[in-house]
Amino acid sequence: MKTAQKLLVALTALAVFSAPALAETKVGVIDTQRLMEEAPQAKAAQANIETEFAPREQELVTLQKKIRELEDKAARDGAVMSEKESSKLERDILSKRRELKRTQDEFRDDLNIRKNEVLAKLQRQMYEATVTLAKEKQYDVILGQGVVYSNKSVDITDLVLDKLKSQAKSGK
Repeated sequence: MKTAQKLLVALTALAVFSAPALAETKVGVIDTQRLMEEAPQAKAAQANIETEFAPREQELVTLQKKIRELEDKAARDGAVMSEKESSKLERDILSKRRELKRTQDEFRDDLNIRKNEVLAKLQRQMYEATVTLAKEKQYDVILGQGVVYSNKSVDITDLVLDKLKSQAKSGK
């Protein structure tokens, strides 16, 4: 009799605890790379970065041209220059090269810092749009990177893109 009661309790517990597992779980998948490429916020951020760094990039190009002109002058006129003039020109070229390298390094560092700031903001916007959509559409799980395969029926990338586009239009 006690064995029958234990068996009945075990079966009841199994039925109670396995019922949620049998309920259908709503799963969605997003292509984060596609979101990064197609979201209007990403395109706007890229355009802003290009506009912000264009003047400094132009300065680098101008400095490179100046160095080339000095090198051409040294190659062309070096044989007829005095040793003092030639030495001064070589020092000027060396100085400009150092300045160019330092300026390029600063430019690259500043650009990388800015891109990382923008990327963090964009990832936060994508996350918030995904969570909002998941709550609105009652998804239990949203998967992102690392998905090897998913059926198109669970791919909600377009829905998240639509959410990001509407947020971009409203200025969020």
